[in-house]
Amino acid sequence: MDELLSIAVNALGGSERQGQITMVQAVQKAIDSEEHLAVQAGTGTGKSLAYLVPSIRHAMDSDTPVVISTATIALQRQLVDRDLPRLSEALAKELPHEPTFAILKGRRNYLCRYKATAGWPEEDEQDQLFDPREVSATGRMVQRIQEWAEETETGDRDELVPGVSEQAWRQFSVSAQECLGASRCPSGPECFAELARARAGEVDVVVTNHALMAIDAMGELPVLPEHEVVVVDEAHELVDRVTSVVTGELSESSVMLAVRRVGRLIDQPLADQLMEAGEDLKALLAAAPPGRIDELPQVLGLTLQLIRDTSWRCVTAMGPRNADKDDPDKAGQRKAAFTALDEVHDTAVRMLEAYGHDSESDRAEVVWLDAGTDRRPPALRVAPLSVSGMLRDKLFGERTVVLTSATLALGGTFDALAAQWGLGDGKGWQGIDVGSPFDHPRAGILYVAKHLPQPGRDGLPQQYLDEITELIEAARGRTLGLFSSMRAAKAATEALRDRLDVPLLCQGDDSTMLLVKQFAEDEPTCLFGTLSLWQGVDVPGPSLRLVIIDRVPFPRPDDPLTSARQRHVAARGGNGFMAVAANHAALLLAQGVGRLLRSQDDKGVIAVLDPRLATARYSGFLLGSLPPFWRTTDPAIPRAALKRLATETA
Repeated sequence: MDELLSIAVNALGGSERQGQITMVQAVQKAIDSEEHLAVQAGTGTGKSLAYLVPSIRHAMDSDTPVVISTATIALQRQLVDRDLPRLSEALAKELPHEPTFAILKGRRNYLCRYKATAGWPEEDEQDQLFDPREVSATGRMVQRIQEWAEETETGDRDELVPGVSEQAWRQFSVSAQECLGASRCPSGPECFAELARARAGEVDVVVTNHALMAIDAMGELPVLPEHEVVVVDEAHELVDRVTSVVTGELSESSVMLAVRRVGRLIDQPLADQLMEAGEDLKALLAAAPPGRIDELPQVLGLTLQLIRDTSWRCVTAMGPRNADKDDPDKAGQRKAAFTALDEVHDTAVRMLEAYGHDSESDRAEVVWLDAGTDRRPPALRVAPLSVSGMLRDKLFGERTVVLTSATLALGGTFDALAAQWGLGDGKGWQGIDVGSPFDHPRAGILYVAKHLPQPGRDGLPQQYLDEITELIEAARGRTLGLFSSMRAAKAATEALRDRLDVPLLCQGDDSTMLLVKQFAEDEPTCLFGTLSLWQGVDVPGPSLRLVIIDRVPFPRPDDPLTSARQRHVAARGGNGFMAVAANHAALLLAQGVGRLLRSQDDKGVIAVLDPRLATARYSGFLLGSLPPFWRTTDPAIPRAALKRLATETA
């Protein structure tokens, strides 16, 4: 294994690092012993090679593929477009055959040939009927998809550049539930999704995403090829991605979609009853305050029962699910109708069953009202308070799992995330931190502005704006500002553009990708933004010398899911704040801090304006989740360091 790693590293133009060697050995041991492994590997460790090399070797030895799951498209593309092609070529002579690989996505990501040619009814959102510009824009996108459909070899939505709206794409794609099946569909032999699955079944490494991996693990029918080993990269996002997969939504739009799809397949009076139930739901949601619904109001309970019962009567009225199986057009319309009705019925059932428990500790799910936006109507949502049981039974119970990220050890241990994964008993798994190749105390300063007031809810205090200004002036730009909300990012941008003599960009001014590119290419430029920048920016070199974080990124107190989870932990005798809010903040803070050092030569300052990181009782836990930068609360020290770095760069 060490020899394979050495060949791989040399072929990719890198150098072996002790952390990488340690990780390779740990992954190999986990695969051999069938024991789960969590690996914290800091930026620059080369962790993708450290898990790909033993994974490929196992795939060869066992003649079964290894699944690599990521949270982001960017990492998928890095693996498939860069790392795996070069690695396969490098290892070809050392292995029985040249390693093969493929990417596999959910069915919705592939163009459905049959739907594209069969003329299924379009499913326009009702609000488009009142906005000719929306209709025109969608029409142009539809035409572009039709032209692309004639020439694409993969049907992969991500290869359609520039991209198209979900509204347009939905007219050319189907979910797994809506699909007729390859054996019944006239386009089955040339189905893009089925061809992608077939390719995935023949390769050594299958690259996918957390959502599809969760669907495969928890669903009744397999989506991924049969496998024994899964590597979960970006594992700090696993719980959130799995939660998203199992979150249900019920709104007037979902009910009306079922009504439109069932159309002429049942008697009109019954379809009208479902439509009236949807209208009742619309009126209720429009009048209700957004947020968590702890007790089920009687009128909402009656409406949910009406939707549940009426949608089930519609399902019954449609008759056998395999009727019209010899007529693809009718079979496709019936499958789409069943899918929409099942979703409405099953979600209503989940919401009703979320209530009626004897105590808070017995509650399994939380229901809340999402207020919606100008383009999206209000919706009820239901989600589990924990996915640990699902992960323990469905993911970890069936295969060997390696989890890795630069941020897994919160407060210095793996206990917090292990509990969320369902591995809290400490049996059958091991956690290791292989460190980082960066010399954090020499390369960076963690400055906490202890002298500033605690952040409030009324926007950024003037003292914060003054502090940001002085830090940016010392750095001569070169600043990434990470804010807890878009409102704060925009307020800081508006307040400081006239005060600073360097370019200042704000997330939302243009696409995030273009803004990051502009920030990286022009050294004096500063970029302010929120959540996606906390985790998605990779800018090595002199363009980034200062990362400013406005406040400890706790979840909003009124966030329905995190507040419900916090209360649930407390009801079971735990510390809800530490188990949920502090863990959330520690994970995001570690991700944000990780933006500074992206290469061996990087240097700079992390400035956290929130004094609670130095003064609060939980500050030790948060600081224990961060890399070991040199720490200070003296404002003069980071300013002097930034001025010195700016002079060196100039």
